[in-house]
Amino acid sequence: MTTNTSRDEILRRIRQALGTPTPTTPPDPTTIPRNYLTTHAHRTPQQTTNLLADNLTDYRATVHRTTETHLPHTIANLLTHHGTQRAITPPGLPPHWLTHITTPLTTTTTDTHPDPHTLDTIDTVITHSALAIAETGTIILDASPDQGHRAITLIPDHHICIITPDHIVESLPQALPRLNPTRPQTWISGPSATSDIELTRIEGVHGPRTLDVIIVTAEPSTAPAETVSDEPSA
Repeated sequence: MTTNTSRDEILRRIRQALGTPTPTTPPDPTTIPRNYLTTHAHRTPQQTTNLLADNLTDYRATVHRTTETHLPHTIANLLTHHGTQRAITPPGLPPHWLTHITTPLTTTTTDTHPDPHTLDTIDTVITHSALAIAETGTIILDASPDQGHRAITLIPDHHICIITPDHIVESLPQALPRLNPTRPQTWISGPSATSDIELTRIEGVHGPRTLDVIIVTAEPSTAPAETVSDEPSA
């Protein structure tokens, strides 16, 4: 009996044992009760932002806070601090965010995937984010034009991710209805890492080893520009 014949025979016997399948109707998701709590506390927007920063820091991301006015300075300072020689940005990133950058930039397009060999020469990727969940310290990217193809956020070793106030939610139940399930999503909780059998942390397994998160605050634009340091801020 050939391999294909054996496979066909095995499948035939499985189908015979299972009998004729009975058509089933998938459950209507609108009938599923969803009366659970969507958050575990009552927080002000500032408290929610603080919780997000704490959890991101706990995952070894470095959190920076700045205003929209000072965001271009913060991005440029981070590139300098990291020693970035080449950076890549998605096509939809607001141009005024990049006005202070002197590092050579490569901008992707919306309809082509970057060449992997080119990506391997890129030090830093700069993106916006789709959402950030405070209770879990999770950042979600959905390949929108201001985030770009997933590959550009996985291959460079340094990721600068920008979170704006309107993209912060408290919990997972609040996040899911705001996400488009048809878009490819990347969920990030800190820099890329895993642990071996002895729970020794190993960083840089399948993504950037360094994650700088910039939280854009709604504070008055008179706030001074932040000084970038190695120490994460809460």
